[in-house]
Amino acid sequence: MGVEFKDDYRPSEEEPFMNDRQRAYFRQKLIAWKSDILREARETLDNLQTETAHHPDLADRASSETDRAIELRARDRQRKLINKIDMALQRIDDGTYGYCEETGEPISLRRLAARPIATLSLEAQERHERREKIYRDD
Repeated sequence: MGVEFKDDYRPSEEEPFMNDRQRAYFRQKLIAWKSDILREARETLDNLQTETAHHPDLADRASSETDRAIELRARDRQRKLINKIDMALQRIDDGTYGYCEETGEPISLRRLAARPIATLSLEAQERHERREKIYRDD
């Protein structure tokens, strides 16, 4: 993909939707996000490995174990996020990125900029959340 753009490039409604430049922009954004998550995961793993689990004080040990459990849950959420990023990169490759899975309509560029892993348009996402709320309240 030989498409390049300046650092200040932002996709615009004035250009064709999901043109080469926009796809390259979102690919770069997704890859950078994934890289940040992986870096944070390595730092967490290093911290967990170097942190001594031998606390003489029972309260210190309990606090350390609680912190460790919170970190591991956060890493699990990030592992799931990496999977969603990988799926978004695959959609860029197959030409379906940026289009709502439910309606086939373009997802707004503002939504994609805020949540580049979005698979539903804002309207479809709101419908989905309303349905979930209805079933959850039963």
